[in-house]
Formats: sequence, structure tokens, C-alpha cells
Amino acid sequence: MSLIDEVQAAIADAMRKQAAARLSALRMLKAALMNREVEKGRALDDQEARQVVVSLVKQRKDSIEQFTKGGRQDLVDKETAEIAILETYLPAAADPAVIGRAIADAIAETGATSPGDMGRVMKAAMARLAGQTVDGKAVNELVRKKLQSEK
Repeated sequence: MSLIDEVQAAIADAMRKQAAARLSALRMLKAALMNREVEKGRALDDQEARQVVVSLVKQRKDSIEQFTKGGRQDLVDKETAEIAILETYLPAAADPAVIGRAIADAIAETGATSPGDMGRVMKAAMARLAGQTVDGKAVNELVRKKLQSEK
């Protein structure tokens, strides 16, 4: 079953249960998936669909940061609830040990020795972590720390 089909079934379930917040988040997800399909001109494969979900989660996290600065706890709560719903459509988050190992392997593979090699290391590390849910910003910070300590 494709992700869009799963979301459509979840929308019907949320309508039956009259779960307004869940229904709103699911409709937003379905719209984003369908918009991406229109952009591509074809049906999305699972990896592309998951990437749409990842981008929506990232948008929500950025919004939470802004709403927190603005003192809008009501909107922070709404965005947090949407993230929880969206994350059910993502694979489990990568184990921190796996991330650390992927970064170490990427540094060894690229022969990186300084922070100037960040781009090559990030590309190799993210390729190793493909298919898992990882926060690119967190990986970036870990790579930066490792490369600075190797100087």
C-alpha cells in the first residue's frame, strides 16, 4: 500500500472518530504528497513520499522555534501535535551509535582532516544513513565537532 493510500485510509478513520486535529494534519500531508506528484508528473515512489513527510516535519520544527520566540505556546502545541502525527509515517529514528559510526566511517572514507572537508563528509555520512530518519542539522553538528577535534 502506498503512502498516499495509507494517508487516505487514516483520513477516513479520523473522520469516523471525529478527530479534528488528526484530520487536519492528515489532509495537509495528503495535499503535500499530491502537490509533489503533480510537480513530478508521476506517482511518487516510497522514498520520495517519505522525503515529503521529512520536509513537512522540518517545516513544523522551524515553526515551533519561531512560535516559541514569539511567545505563542498555543501554536507551538499545535505544531508539536502535527509532528507526532507526521512521524508515524516515517521509519524509526536512527540510533545515535549508528549515526556516530556512519560519521566515523565517512571521515575515514573521505580522508577528511579539517572542517574544510565538511561537505564531502556530510555527503558520505548522509548516504550511509539513507532510509533512516535522521536530523541533518544534528549530523552536521556532530561532523563539525569530530573534524575540529581531529585538527
